[in-house]
Amino acid sequence: MTVFGEYSRYYQLLYQEKDYPAEAAYVLQLIRAHCPSTQSLLELGCGTGAHAQHFAEREIRVHGIDCSAQMLEQARNRQKCLPEKVAERLTFSEGDVRQVRMADTYDAVISLFHVASYQTDNEDLRNMFLTARKHLKPGGVFVFDCWYGPAVLRNLPAVRIKRMEDHAIEVKRIAEPVMHFDRNVVDVNYTVCIRDKADDSVIELKEVHVMRYLFSPEVELFAGMAGMEIVDSRSWLSGNIPSVDSWNVCFTARA
Repeated sequence: MTVFGEYSRYYQLLYQEKDYPAEAAYVLQLIRAHCPSTQSLLELGCGTGAHAQHFAEREIRVHGIDCSAQMLEQARNRQKCLPEKVAERLTFSEGDVRQVRMADTYDAVISLFHVASYQTDNEDLRNMFLTARKHLKPGGVFVFDCWYGPAVLRNLPAVRIKRMEDHAIEVKRIAEPVMHFDRNVVDVNYTVCIRDKADDSVIELKEVHVMRYLFSPEVELFAGMAGMEIVDSRSWLSGNIPSVDSWNVCFTARA
């Protein structure tokens, strides 16, 4: 089962406050700063297709890849509700970001919402970079975000509780972190409780997400191993130079 398998059904509810239009606009700005003529992109770890939709609305052709069939089902359902001209710019397929190989190449490759941090093994992270490079046209860029090591170590992960609800269900998610300083990873132990408002029944799900925090020198090393060069790094959405307060940092690598 994929890491998001059990609660992918509740993913959109849990993250409904995310400003997907602003995030897509920010990433597109980063892409066009280094590849101004971008018209196509490959998204590694597209999830429910929310970012892909907003790129398509900006006349970018997007192919999204995800390892979760449940997430892709939601992405395709989203696609069906879009205007025809937007929907036809979107395609999706199931695949592993470490191994997938498409016939096409793209102006840009993106991987958002910490997909890189899920690559906890060096070989996995290297293969993800290689996947990005294999699908880039000459001069294309790979934009991705990750947990940023200096900030994680300065502001250690803490227990967090998130509550969301809609007309049908109430969701409470508890995240309990366990640090592994010797491997630069955090086990995020999730307990998700879903209450059905109709009959007051409760379902409890448990999953562990192992997240790797990265440092700029190792990002540069892995990019170089894949034949790319890091040309920019910014705090997510703010555009500031990464610091010990930048938990989420966005890197741009150029082929």
